[in-house]
Amino acid sequence: MLMNAPATFIQSYIDDLNDALNQLKPGAALTRIQAAWLGACLTGILLMNSVCWAKFERASLGDCKVAALSWVFRKASIPWDWLLRVSVVLILKRYGITEGVLAFDESDRARSKSTKRIYKVYKQKHKGSGGYVNGQTIVLLLLVTSSITVPVGFFFYMPDPALKQWDKEDKRLKKSGIAKKDRPIKPERDSAYPTKTEIALGLLKEFKVAHSLIKIKGVLADALYGEKPLWTKPLKNLEARR
Repeated sequence: MLMNAPATFIQSYIDDLNDALNQLKPGAALTRIQAAWLGACLTGILLMNSVCWAKFERASLGDCKVAALSWVFRKASIPWDWLLRVSVVLILKRYGITEGVLAFDESDRARSKSTKRIYKVYKQKHKGSGGYVNGQTIVLLLLVTSSITVPVGFFFYMPDPALKQWDKEDKRLKKSGIAKKDRPIKPERDSAYPTKTEIALGLLKEFKVAHSLIKIKGVLADALYGEKPLWTKPLKNLEARR
């Protein structure tokens, strides 16, 4: 299949997206070039089932160059946060969704063993082989409704490298018989590496601001998120309408 122009429903989506962007944040609408780029990328993903500039170039018979696609992605001033927010608003409006349950989930994505340039990549246990691999952890906030389940927020989690190194050294010293008072003091957590609970709190607050009219009937998460701060103030702050 050739990627000569965006699919009709993709072009319609981009037009609606731009209208909604203008209403929520004047001046945030995509430029003509940005809209064309997004249409090409979405059509490429649809046809190739992949996010790959080289595949998009081949599918367009060279009309969409790898360098140009990559440049717009990396350099253009596209309001990414607003794109996600407005896209969710359009989906909820399209399906007439007014209530649902929020659920947290996370996904570990294995990458190359040697890569260090991918955002928030760190050494992870690889469940398939039992060894280790560099990968990313994405914390997702999902809205579960009677008709669809849609992701409404995400954040990349990464352990604090300094804390991780301290923990490793502390265990080694403890095993060697070094008393606690003689071992290095645990460093403060760097705010650039929030815990998963802190990430969850942030996602809940962002959802409340962006989708205040949606009635939330409950919040679900596994035991990993079973810390008191997540289940006290955040639930009150959501102010779900009864």
